[in-house]
Amino acid sequence: MNEHSRTTQTPPMLASLPLQPLGSPDPALTPRLVVTDLDGSLLDHHSYDFSPAAPWLARLNQLGVPVIPVTSKTRAELVTLRESLGLTATPFVAENGAVIGLPPGWCHARLDRPGSGRDGVVVKHTGVDVGFIRARLNVWRTRLGVRFTRMSELDITEVMSLTGLDETRARAARQREGSEPLIWQDDDTALKNFRLALEGDGLMLTQGGRFWHVMGNASDKGSAVDWLIKRFTALRGRPPLSLGLGDGPNDVSMLEAVDQAVVIKGCHELAVTPSNEALYRTRAAGPAGWAEGVAHWWGRDDRRLAAAPVLLAVTA
Repeated sequence: MNEHSRTTQTPPMLASLPLQPLGSPDPALTPRLVVTDLDGSLLDHHSYDFSPAAPWLARLNQLGVPVIPVTSKTRAELVTLRESLGLTATPFVAENGAVIGLPPGWCHARLDRPGSGRDGVVVKHTGVDVGFIRARLNVWRTRLGVRFTRMSELDITEVMSLTGLDETRARAARQREGSEPLIWQDDDTALKNFRLALEGDGLMLTQGGRFWHVMGNASDKGSAVDWLIKRFTALRGRPPLSLGLGDGPNDVSMLEAVDQAVVIKGCHELAVTPSNEALYRTRAAGPAGWAEGVAHWWGRDDRRLAAAPVLLAVTA
C-alpha cells in the first residue's frame, strides 16, 4: 500500500452529489460506517483513478453512510483529495493514525474547539511531534550504524520520482506532523534491532508500499478507527456496523478494529493477515476490488442497500 499519490479529477456527477450530514441517513437502516485505505485500495496504485468505486461511493453518500479515509498521507495532501472524492463532510485519519480530522458535523460542543482553516476541520494529534521522531531517528542511525533515508532528507525531485507526485503534492507529502516515512536500506537483522530501539522511545515502525513509517506507538490506524467508532456512537446514540478496506500491512490494525474487513488484492507480495473472522479477500485489485469488497458484505445482506439506485455511470 503506497500512500503518496496525486489526486484524480472528480467526475462531474460525483462532485455534484449532496453531502449527507451525520444525522441524516434513512432511520430504517442500521447505522453503518466505512473506513478505507486510499492508494492501492480506493485509489488505483498506478493511475490513482477511483472510477470503479464511484458508483458505490455515490450509493453510500445517498444513504448517509460515512466513508472515512484512513491513510498515511498528510493532512495537507488530503485537503484536495477529500474534495475530489466528495468526502469533505466525513472525518479523516492521516499519517497512519497520528492525525485525526473532524468536520463540524462530527464535533462535540464541549470536547472540541472550533476548527480553523478553509474546511473548518478540528484536528487531533494522537502521538508525538515529528521533530522528536526525526531527532530519535538520527540518534539510532548513528548508534546502531543502520542505513536508511528519511523523507525529509530527500529533495523534492527525489520525492516526485519515488511517488509519482507533481511538485505541489510532493511538497504536501513532506508536511509531516506526527510521523516520518523512510526508505530502508539495510538488512532484516538491522531492521529488527532498529525496531526494538524505537520501541524503547515509545515509537513504532509500520510498512507501507514504498516507505516504512515511524510514529508514536499509540498512533496506529486501528486506534484512530476505534476512537472514531466511539465518537460516531456517542453522536448517533447507537454503534454502527463498521466495514474496513485496505491492501497493506499498515492496514491490519484498522481491519481488526471493524466488524467486517476486506483485504484488497495488492500490487505487492507483502503479507496482510488481520485477525478478523468476518474477512473477505478480493479477486480484483484497487478500486475495482474496493467495490467488490463493499458489494460482498453489503450488496446482498440488506435489500435496501442493494436496491439503492446507482446515481452515476463513470467513464475513465
